[in-house]
Amino acid sequence: MKLRDNAHFSTVCIHAGQEPDPSTGAIITPIYQTSTYVQEGLGRHKGHEYARTSNPTRAALEANLAAIEGGRAGYAFASGMAAIGAVASLLKSGDHVVVTDNTYGGTYRLFERVLRQYGLTFTYVDTGDEAAVDAAMTPATRMVFVETPTNPILGLTDLACVANQAHRRGAVLVVDNTFASPALQQPIALGADIVLHSTTKYLNGHSDSVGGIVVAVREEHVEWLKFVQNAAGAILGPFDAWLVLRGTKTLALRMAQHNTNGLALARFLAGHRAVRQVYYPGLPDHPQHALAARQMRGFGGMLSFDLGSVDAVHHVLDRLRLIALAESLGGVESLICHPATMTHASVPAERRAVLGITDSLLRISAGVEDVDDLVADLDEALTGLP
Repeated sequence: MKLRDNAHFSTVCIHAGQEPDPSTGAIITPIYQTSTYVQEGLGRHKGHEYARTSNPTRAALEANLAAIEGGRAGYAFASGMAAIGAVASLLKSGDHVVVTDNTYGGTYRLFERVLRQYGLTFTYVDTGDEAAVDAAMTPATRMVFVETPTNPILGLTDLACVANQAHRRGAVLVVDNTFASPALQQPIALGADIVLHSTTKYLNGHSDSVGGIVVAVREEHVEWLKFVQNAAGAILGPFDAWLVLRGTKTLALRMAQHNTNGLALARFLAGHRAVRQVYYPGLPDHPQHALAARQMRGFGGMLSFDLGSVDAVHHVLDRLRLIALAESLGGVESLICHPATMTHASVPAERRAVLGITDSLLRISAGVEDVDDLVADLDEALTGLP
């Protein structure tokens, strides 16, 4: 099924990388649940030898996500963290990385508690501040690792600007696009060299699969990531690949509703007397609202809000009925979490305080339920707070 070069985003999501099954004509890519492949003779096979090295279901997903992000090739891994680990293997001892300061807690843990032991160094700055990025870069800087919007404070980085900064210094720009999804933001089009996702989140969209993807542009990165995927073996299994393929078919539709619900919840919370502060790039008072409007196609379904006290957090969490207390994000159901004790518990308390991740902060992943039901749930939960 050949796509036109100018096919629109939703069409690419549904069709890229997927052909009708040659043996049956099935329109959905089969789950090739196999560990190995029979060969016709020495050196003669049908493109696959061993399932760690390649799998037709995984290959379909990788082609699909590479097309969605506008990259040369994609490689699927067992988790988003495995994807980040594969990208980090591009570095060597002595290399330096500039990282978004308000990055996901698991990323911080990997960088600080694992990769520093191998001689890598990391500097955390507000990558939305051009001067701060310049000041952080050294002759040893080989990579700028950006998360935008950030988790959970929803800060933004001007990707075209930081791409220019990185490339002027001979560094690679890597963008974690999990929070936005390619439906809202395509970093490669803005100059990024590598884009990665936790496919667990918006790409899958149904809270029933864990995985990661890396999409690369440069040939040397493509070849290395392909090698590392096979050599290290942290591959995405065929059933999980199939689940994510199912998810990308509805990505454009789902993200439209996530956007609508996220904005509605942010507006409701911003107008509530018990809420101290709301973090959402779609609100006009967000310090980077103009950048979000320019760089993104919608403001997303992620928002955070500060209630001012831990007692208020318990009050709200104990009274919510529809919005579930759980880690993760990007599914069709709405979730709420407490970053300080959940997603960012691995970040030291003093660092969380500097970043604004207070003990009274809650993060919502707005699902695709009827927005009136979500607002009613929050309204009831907030009732009784001073």
